[in-house]
Amino acid sequence: MRRATVTAAVLAALILALGGCATTGTPAPDTVPGAAAPGAALGPQTLTVYAAASLTAAFDDLAMLMEQQNPSVEVDVTYDGSATLATQIESGAPADVFASADEKNMTVLTEQSLVGPATLFAANTLRIAVAPGNPRGIETLDDLAEPNTITVLCAPQVPCGAASAALLANASVTVTAASEEQNVTAVVTKVAEGEADAGLVYATDIAANPDRLEGITPAGADAVVGHYPIGVVAGSRHAAAAQAFVDLVLSEQGQAVLGAAGFLAP
Repeated sequence: MRRATVTAAVLAALILALGGCATTGTPAPDTVPGAAAPGAALGPQTLTVYAAASLTAAFDDLAMLMEQQNPSVEVDVTYDGSATLATQIESGAPADVFASADEKNMTVLTEQSLVGPATLFAANTLRIAVAPGNPRGIETLDDLAEPNTITVLCAPQVPCGAASAALLANASVTVTAASEEQNVTAVVTKVAEGEADAGLVYATDIAANPDRLEGITPAGADAVVGHYPIGVVAGSRHAAAAQAFVDLVLSEQGQAVLGAAGFLAP
């Protein structure tokens, strides 16, 4: 279930983002990203968005903004690993928008014309996730390879797994993972609940879980950057609303929300 209100951090970011967009009063309808153009109001409908698990906090807020700007539209967001979502869309799942945590899984769909032109909207980097206070004293990627360290990683076929593999390879570190998860949320959960000592997650996952995780920036993290594309699914029955949502994500408002969640500019 989505949060009932937009977070205070996001509201502050939106105020900054919109500060230069108007002088006083409410912006005209055609200046509000995500809102239908005058004379083309979006009718009652449910917009289905498939989004990478690492986008949960930001897209919960963006879905709320979309609904506020279009009261007759309900936004239903499904979060999972990008590879899993791409496979579901290939199999005919009725998604309207796809937001991937990597370009590889999006390209699989765009090359089959299953998703229209995709646009990059955010970027992310990796962090070592540990329990608050870092009880095991983990500081480097080498520590993840220690035999007495229980480390969980994302599976190689999902974006966080591919990025983790690249980061470890660049550092010449070999980690035998206790488990390989199908999305980054599962890695977050295992570390937060004490089932693992550490894991590699995104910087945004650390930001979204300040009371459950502590993040360590590993050497070389800035050389492994994940880029996030978004596009409208071909054959969407809600194409206008889908495009409005994409426009919101790409807008100054949307970028402010993503920035507040810890994402980098695309």
